Amino acid sequence: MEDLYPSRCTDRPVMLPRLDPVVHGRWGPDAPLSRAQAEQFEALGFLILPDFFSPAAIARLQGESERLRAGPAGLRAETVITERGSDEVRSVFEIHAQSEIMAQLASDARLIEVVRFLLGDEVYVHQSRLNYKPGFHGREFYWHSDFETWHVEDGMPRMRALSVSVLLAPNSEHNGPLLMMPGSHMQYAACVGETPDDHYLQSLKKQEYGIPDPDSLRRLAEPHGVLAATGGPGTAIIFDCNLMHGSNSNITPAPRSNAFIVYNAVCNRLVKPFGGAKPRPEFIAAREVRPVRPGRALDAPLAAAG
Repeated sequence: MEDLYPSRCTDRPVMLPRLDPVVHGRWGPDAPLSRAQAEQFEALGFLILPDFFSPAAIARLQGESERLRAGPAGLRAETVITERGSDEVRSVFEIHAQSEIMAQLASDARLIEVVRFLLGDEVYVHQSRLNYKPGFHGREFYWHSDFETWHVEDGMPRMRALSVSVLLAPNSEHNGPLLMMPGSHMQYAACVGETPDDHYLQSLKKQEYGIPDPDSLRRLAEPHGVLAATGGPGTAIIFDCNLMHGSNSNITPAPRSNAFIVYNAVCNRLVKPFGGAKPRPEFIAAREVRPVRPGRALDAPLAAAG
């Protein structure tokens, strides 16, 4: 397969144009988003939807988040990522396959309707995780495009995927919220450096490859600056796979926690990694495609879930 987005294969960074649509669905009165929302996603690469999930749904997710963070029996050890130099949990991966409640989140019918519209296809979960930033000690996630990593290290062919971040705690400008460069999804920042084998063992704690150079980041930030995606519990932040984003460390007393679900279009299933390395493990990048069947809302009891 032709590599339309080469990266980590030259000794200098390159900025390439996006060759894929952003919104694949055709807007109409029955669309799950307003015309203004669809146009914003197209132009800026993200949507912030306050109160997308009810307080009752968020209460269930918060309780499950704390249970998973405690490392219950049955949680696979390799899916739990700790901070550098400590046992503090940074992320728990593949939550939709290890928790009934998180599986219900991943198949929430209203959410799937929006995702299918934006991607224009049936979708499956490429990756899911809980991200924690404890007060005082939560480390940063440096600037990156998810697609650059998913393309080079996982073999995702085209820009036809997106992330949904569900806020489980208040995300303020001070406690390390998601930072985004609006409009940056329209350019592809190819990076330098050959990817080492088993890079994921280090990158999940601190990414050192697939990091854009300062000049590229300045160019991407210049048109619209940097936006902090803040909101209260229940907010859903949906952003394009190629949007440049990151987050600061959390030195406040207020912890931050978010549930992430990454959806990929079924037609965009993974192939051999374009960077030449062996594929990353299934819990980071799903190679088995299981289309998501829309289920009951999170407010419904588990026994009634579809």
